Amino acid sequence: MSCWPDSRFTDLLGIAHPLIQAPMLGAGADIMIGVAKAGGLGSLACATLSLEAIRNEVAAFRAACDQPLNLNFFCHQPPEYDEAAIEQWKSLFKPYYSELAADYDAPTPVSSRAPFDEATCALVEELRPEVVSFHFALPAPEFVARVKASGAKVLSSATTVDEAQWLEEHGCDAIIAMGYEAGGHRAMFLHRELTTQIGTFALVPQIVDAVSVPVIAAGGIADARGIAAAFALGASAVQIGTAYLFCPEAKLAKAHHRALREASASDTALTNLFTGRPARGIVNRVMRELGPINSQAPAFPLAGGVLLPLKAKSDVGSGDFINLWAGQAFPLSPGRTAELSSFELTRQFVEDYIARSACI
Repeated sequence: MSCWPDSRFTDLLGIAHPLIQAPMLGAGADIMIGVAKAGGLGSLACATLSLEAIRNEVAAFRAACDQPLNLNFFCHQPPEYDEAAIEQWKSLFKPYYSELAADYDAPTPVSSRAPFDEATCALVEELRPEVVSFHFALPAPEFVARVKASGAKVLSSATTVDEAQWLEEHGCDAIIAMGYEAGGHRAMFLHRELTTQIGTFALVPQIVDAVSVPVIAAGGIADARGIAAAFALGASAVQIGTAYLFCPEAKLAKAHHRALREASASDTALTNLFTGRPARGIVNRVMRELGPINSQAPAFPLAGGVLLPLKAKSDVGSGDFINLWAGQAFPLSPGRTAELSSFELTRQFVEDYIARSACI
């Protein structure tokens, strides 16, 4: 018998366990391979990768195993470049430019996150991943139709019940219920008010009641207790992110790695300083001194350009001017106190959940 209370997600993808490794910077093919070999679903964050880099990561995964994989894309609308707004934003950082002897008068680099477009859709049709997931709603209907025609199941993230219902109506095969605790960018797309965002374990049962497709719980889950709680609330699967960044396969900046091992859960906050959209990360110097949320931040993803020269000039180990994305539950990861590969960590999640559920 299966210990999992709901088999809809595992049946949908043909995987052994309803555990998804969240798409994150720092988690490439090596982490995906371990997760997949342990029976979960590995995910690749594609928004900052070139088409060739995505192709290479997928090739490495396919060479190592024959399990399903998930390619994740952003689907925001690129904003118009507003030079006056960028210069006003940059002026807030002028003291840091002076401190680090960075050239304030040099052209401001453009920080980019590529949205899903014709080229990436064609790449999906070429690579034929089993799952394609999206952040910030869904791309145009014709792209969704082409992704589905390639054989992929479509997932996207909702932070409210309204967003979940919208995603189901527009073709999602499963919905990720992203609670307030989750690390990285908030997936908000129908609403922009942070004060109305709610936690995972209040959000999941409400979305479960509101949609007919499988619901995946995300945010605040880093051990078997969180997994069990999500399933008790009606989730068909869980998505676990920051816990995997402790794995030796993770490719992280030294400052990020150190912060994850030294910070506490109360050291995270939502910030728009690094990209212009709210995202949860470990508090660093620039977040403390400027405040984590600033109304002058240019539209996503343009806000990050002013930080790139500061990152290049600062001590590589300081983490003062880089994003340190992390969810609130990261101290609970078994990998924080024991070096576990992504395969071992996934197996431990499964074994700990089975022991907790007293399933034979």
